[in-house]
Amino acid sequence: MIIQQSINAISLGGVYAMLALGLAIVFSIVGLINFAHGDIMTFGGYGIFLSLAFGMSPVAALAIGIGAAVVMALTLERTAFRAMRGADVVTLLITSFAVSEILKVLFQNTISARPVPISFPAAWSGTYEIGGATIGVVPTVSIIVAFVSLLGLTLILRRTATGMAMRAAAEDLEMLKLLGVRANRVVAMAFALSGLLAGIAAVIWTAQRGSVDPMMGFFPVLKAFIATVLGGLGSLGGAVLGGFVIGILEVLTQAFLPDGLSPYRDAIVLALVIAALLWRPDGLLPAQNANRS
Repeated sequence: MIIQQSINAISLGGVYAMLALGLAIVFSIVGLINFAHGDIMTFGGYGIFLSLAFGMSPVAALAIGIGAAVVMALTLERTAFRAMRGADVVTLLITSFAVSEILKVLFQNTISARPVPISFPAAWSGTYEIGGATIGVVPTVSIIVAFVSLLGLTLILRRTATGMAMRAAAEDLEMLKLLGVRANRVVAMAFALSGLLAGIAAVIWTAQRGSVDPMMGFFPVLKAFIATVLGGLGSLGGAVLGGFVIGILEVLTQAFLPDGLSPYRDAIVLALVIAALLWRPDGLLPAQNANRS
């Protein structure tokens, strides 16, 4: 039981961590809390669905779904958010909400307002035994994919010129412009990486759910936003930590709360988050420049 719940908790936390990291990357550079991030994830899910519907192999469909999320992220950055760069936080927030609602309406009216099933290979829904616990193949693969993705992104941010430019932009975008670095390219790369993480999260989420619908990305990204605040808004490491904490809390409260308290699971998780923020108002791992703003 403990092993099984631990796998489920880390698997869910990995999805939240990837989404939270995508939110944190964009916020740290342009100050945008991108609530359309969930719709980027949904777009990736529809990319998988349509690819399978046209007879493509599952591997090709997953690659197309991830690519679709990256393209959508870049499209939104160019068409909706680039012109708003430098606006105040409220304006950016309203813009992201508006974009999110527009995309949901488009999904509902052009594809389907109801969940559409996605048929993955039967082997993907298999299980195996460890210490008497039944572990699903998908949660296990989800953990591996999440950790590899987070490790790969860490290497990109720390070992590549583009990654270092993104980290510098998070510290001071205007100074980066004065140094001759093309800010638009750096911001576009940040959106592309956030779209990549959203696409990978879409793969994991649709494999676990077996369906996609216009609201698929809303609640995961809402939880991911809470995770970024818990970890420290603008802190990349904090976003990852917050995502795992939220995922672990959700699974543990679902597994071990008494039946009488189970309807209050989300409220209890949020109460624990509030308690953590009262203890550390800047988050568990606040951004290094948090106190300079």
